[in-house]
Amino acid sequence: MVKDGHPKALIEATAEALLTTFKPAKLLDAYDIYQHLMDYWASVLQDDTYLIAADGWVQGAQAREVKQVKDKNNKLVWPEPHDYLKGKRRFKSDLLPASILVTKYFAPERAAMDALDTLLSTLEQQLDEMLEEHSGEDGLLTEVIEGEGDKQKISAKAVKARLKEIAKDADYADERKVLTAYAAVLDQQATAKTQLKAAQEALDAKIDAKYPLLTEAEIKTLVVDDKWMAHLSSAVQGELDRVSQTLTGRIRELAERYATPLPQLTDEVVTLAARVDEHLKRMGATWN
Repeated sequence: MVKDGHPKALIEATAEALLTTFKPAKLLDAYDIYQHLMDYWASVLQDDTYLIAADGWVQGAQAREVKQVKDKNNKLVWPEPHDYLKGKRRFKSDLLPASILVTKYFAPERAAMDALDTLLSTLEQQLDEMLEEHSGEDGLLTEVIEGEGDKQKISAKAVKARLKEIAKDADYADERKVLTAYAAVLDQQATAKTQLKAAQEALDAKIDAKYPLLTEAEIKTLVVDDKWMAHLSSAVQGELDRVSQTLTGRIRELAERYATPLPQLTDEVVTLAARVDEHLKRMGATWN
């Protein structure tokens, strides 16, 4: 695909080539694969190719600012999701999503952020468990709980105030121990959130700086291989998995159906027939 190219001709040629390629595959319906291609064309590929035809690969891949618009109630809303932030401004690339850049160029940064996300989930779970254990009428955290039911929460400010209130009073030793432990987890949580926010801002800055540096060759590789082909490969793999599951189910059904050997079935039939004959004789039935 090139600037001033013809997207319609491209999709027609690609679709025909796809049908030719997959028709010999006995277990797959080529038209199922064709439908995946046409669905992706309607949702993504069509816009991408027309953008390339109009602006070229390099310009088409550059990030644009997402601005608020007014809805029918005259309220400002964001019309679409964004890829990254630059201060409070939002940006996205229609042709080359920032997520692809992150996977290709900033994997260590993303891994560090994922680790912080995992840590935050762990800390949140610890806080929930402590709250559940020490809430209730006589709970050691009752004095600092705000809200009711599912909306119960404990703020760092409330914990700090309560610790100051009970000070070193020996009568509140158990409560002070639990409050101190809870406060320590809150501190870890606050630190992790600060680190995550800083990491996200640093990553956003790297993404913003990377777009203008991308060459046409790099953009083509990222868009064709990591965006288009990755999606279509996943769709084809999904069809293969579906066929595999269907075949597996059928084989299991046949295995269960013929699990009992024929001689055993024959013996069972003879035994059951003899029982029927015996019952009929007892009932006085006769036959020639």
